[in-house]
Amino acid sequence: MSIHRYLRPEENDTCNTRNNPRLLYVTHTQYSQEWNCSLHTHACAEIFFITGGHGVFQVRQERFPVAINDLVVVNTSVPHTETSQLKSPLEYVVLGVEGLETLADPGGYTLVHLLPAQKMVGTCMGMIAQEVQSGQPGWDGICQNLMEAILRLLLRQEDFTLSNPTVGPKSSRECDLVRRHIDNHFKENLTLDQLAALVHVNKYHLAHAFRREFGTSPISYLINRRIQESRFLLSETDHSLSQIAQILGFSSQSYFSQSFRRLEGVSPMEYRKQNR
Repeated sequence: MSIHRYLRPEENDTCNTRNNPRLLYVTHTQYSQEWNCSLHTHACAEIFFITGGHGVFQVRQERFPVAINDLVVVNTSVPHTETSQLKSPLEYVVLGVEGLETLADPGGYTLVHLLPAQKMVGTCMGMIAQEVQSGQPGWDGICQNLMEAILRLLLRQEDFTLSNPTVGPKSSRECDLVRRHIDNHFKENLTLDQLAALVHVNKYHLAHAFRREFGTSPISYLINRRIQESRFLLSETDHSLSQIAQILGFSSQSYFSQSFRRLEGVSPMEYRKQNR
């Protein structure tokens, strides 16, 4: 497996704005026999652009073929992997992007088949790869601008939608930070006091502002995020209910089962039987 990864340095982040999606890293990968095909997640969204070969992309339990000029956007914390064959090895460029979320598919991803008229996206991807390899002064800012250009080009697609990347007042920024922290750490033991301390506000203020912003409380959002992940674990693994409860940070198996039934309308074991 040939992998070349380039991290965008914080200290050279001259073009970053808090309210826009931020490029964190660029990876170039080519399939080989050492390829690790296990499902995995990331603490940021990823944009995959296929530059060569053929393969199969998997997001959660869904699989679909990908080929050259296909583009896949996978949201934060969504399990995914890729497979290929040596006779036509899959090759792609990946952009790790913070603050990006696609809304086109409920599974947490979007697949775009780029037409010849949309070759500008491929051109921008190629320029990003050239910039990170050259390491010339200002490459990080140029790559950030190219990534933003790619997103604007993709938004011309009728079936491609992003959540609003701009964040307004201070309270909205605080709520957005808490929401992303929950998305990245929902398996940990999080409390309202900890989340409020994260953004340096009173916990009652946070609870009110978060509900106004997202229609639910921070703790309810946390439970929903855990239940969302539990659906995958129930259908795709053989973990016991107690193991799943422990993995996802529930205080007990009974609390997990109670929360699951309240949100899904069935018990965890009934859901597992229905989705095997």
